[in-house]
Amino acid sequence: MNKEQLPIVVPIAKIEDENEIVKNFYFDISIGAKPGQFVMLWMPGVDEKPISVALDDGKQLVLTICSRGKATQEMAKMKVGDKLGIRGPFGTHFLTNEGETLALVGGGYGAAPLYFVAYEAAKQGCKIEFIEGARSEKHLVYMEKLKALENTNIHISTDDGSVGHKGYNTEVLKKVLEDTKVDKIMTCGPEIMMQKVGEIGEEAGVNTFVSIERYMKCGFGVCGQCVVDPLGIRTCVSGPVMNYKVAKMFDDFGQYHRDSVGKKEYFNPK
Repeated sequence: MNKEQLPIVVPIAKIEDENEIVKNFYFDISIGAKPGQFVMLWMPGVDEKPISVALDDGKQLVLTICSRGKATQEMAKMKVGDKLGIRGPFGTHFLTNEGETLALVGGGYGAAPLYFVAYEAAKQGCKIEFIEGARSEKHLVYMEKLKALENTNIHISTDDGSVGHKGYNTEVLKKVLEDTKVDKIMTCGPEIMMQKVGEIGEEAGVNTFVSIERYMKCGFGVCGQCVVDPLGIRTCVSGPVMNYKVAKMFDDFGQYHRDSVGKKEYFNPK
């Protein structure tokens, strides 16, 4: 068994509020994670969940977690010094090259792992167009951290128009592509949003990479819980990051995912 398949138990070093339902959890470890990869986070007596890495700078690991389900609600109650089990890193990652122009499109707390992309890409001299969408200004994440990055333009959209463009971040992406020659688009967030981002990128002739979220139990391709229809690709090893050209071949992309027992859960129930 590889070392990343076994959990290491580490205390929480710092907790930081991003907004009323999103927190950053800091750990004084590095696991060598790359932007787009995930860990399996074990909460003893509660559950183990896949969580995208928001930053691994060689000294600290940061996980950004939204309190929305039983496990993450319990996580939100934890305090500095409490211990958690971490396995990983797992999965594929976003690949950037020196001097590229990138459009990073994040929806909600999906902007957190894209911050990791921007953090590393800025060191490569990339130009970054960071497009973040949220329900309202108070639901935005990583704003101050993004402002500290070099060569990064921040574009904001909110559903209620409380700040930035009133409407969808995909509408902002279209405008950015009209004004700027972009080498790659990378996106993370609600799957219906990512599907639209992929369509826009394809129409513009820009390579687009999405981050597929599926229910995972093992994280390294054994359990088969995270396979997609009809290709049977295991998103924990062939993803979560993959080219939109691959993702659009899935019957379930932008339509549904499966729960812990394999039952289909539609994103837009009829």
